Amino acid sequence: MRKRRNRNASERIQAPILTAVIESLDQEGRGVTHVEGKTIFVEGALPNEKVSFQSQQIKPSYEVANVVEVMKQSNLRVTPHCRHFGICGGCKLQHLDFAAQVAAKQRLLENDLWHISKVKAENMLPPLYGPTWGYRHKARLSVKYVAKKQRVLVGFIEKGTSFVADMNSCEVLVPEVSRLIEPLQHLILQLSIKDKLPQIELAVGEKIAERLVIVLILRILDALDMQDEILLKAFADEHEVQIWTQTKGPETIRPFHPQHLPHVDADAKTHALAQLQYSLPEFGLTYPFKPNEFTQVNPQINQVMIRRAMQLLTPQANERIADFFCGIGNFTLPIARSGAKVLGLEGLANLVERAQESAELNAIDHVEFSVADLFKMTPEALAELGRFEKWLVDPPRDGAFELIKSIQAQSSPQRIVYVSCNPATLARDAGILVNEKGYTLSAAGVINMFPHTAHVESIAMFELL
Repeated sequence: MRKRRNRNASERIQAPILTAVIESLDQEGRGVTHVEGKTIFVEGALPNEKVSFQSQQIKPSYEVANVVEVMKQSNLRVTPHCRHFGICGGCKLQHLDFAAQVAAKQRLLENDLWHISKVKAENMLPPLYGPTWGYRHKARLSVKYVAKKQRVLVGFIEKGTSFVADMNSCEVLVPEVSRLIEPLQHLILQLSIKDKLPQIELAVGEKIAERLVIVLILRILDALDMQDEILLKAFADEHEVQIWTQTKGPETIRPFHPQHLPHVDADAKTHALAQLQYSLPEFGLTYPFKPNEFTQVNPQINQVMIRRAMQLLTPQANERIADFFCGIGNFTLPIARSGAKVLGLEGLANLVERAQESAELNAIDHVEFSVADLFKMTPEALAELGRFEKWLVDPPRDGAFELIKSIQAQSSPQRIVYVSCNPATLARDAGILVNEKGYTLSAAGVINMFPHTAHVESIAMFELL
């Protein structure tokens, strides 16, 4: 390996091209190596590859580099499926064999548990797989009008920049949505507000009358004129989508076209309402939701994840079970199907309202939902809820630190099933449960909710023995 030349601290000086062997992957899917004791994160490199690289970001304790040449290729390297790979920042692992992606995520989970909290699972669960392409049912697409080229870009952000990627398809989006990217570019270019439309949020529900329900929320910063309205309505009708608009905060989200969902036609062999919804057939459940409300982006793997959570939780009739960070009741209602008495707690009032509606729709009456700021939980507030035999915890990326810290002897459940979207905060909370609260980490494993990305979803079970 060639030694690095001395240079001053200015990042304007071009870094030399160096050579190294990649040791591992980090949490963002970058190759990791060390040069003269300094950590280098190399975009596009895989473990065991010998690469030449050039640093683009130089910090005192680490550097971020791009691959110049792969000199010795990993046998796990594959040809990326998407033509926009390497430009679009949406997927970072398409160049790695799919099974190897999941194995790398499992290793990352194990490493975080050990290095952050010195915790090991007694049993590492087999990873949960789902569809590898066309799985994404929710996303936010950025929009940019490029005046010099008289073009509109619609897509994800470029890798390593703040620019919108020049793309006309996306392999991880539902195909019906991927095919809308180019027509959306042409549509927006014709609008008077083409430079005042920075984002499109999309949500896809399951099929109704053999057709996916697709909603596009246009974030608009100026008023539509009459011609804009004509064009948007024609687009919605031609592509059979719903267009909603958002002018300011989430409270301003409104249906634009069609403004009213169709009425029930008793003679038609169609669903009564063209509304967003997903189902859990195994539990006989249907969940309506609004396009801006949180639901899992991958409905197929969501079904598998819930099945595993129920296998670990083993809810029994008449048990008292808490579902913390319950959202719209994704786990709450399947737990309640067992006959257990369930309390779902969630910080957002609109999600609690939707969960209550779903409980009524599915005729479940032994479940209760309430609004609670779980990031401000205290031992006293937790004790006031009473004792539960079991918990289901599904927090956002920040984890459930205050909730876990609040556990006392009188409020400690016998079993906790923890669903995580961030292995680092799971590991932190696992350390508290195991090292301070007396729990054993009985099982843990990854859920490949986001194939081809570095995102790691996981599930863990803690027990008091």
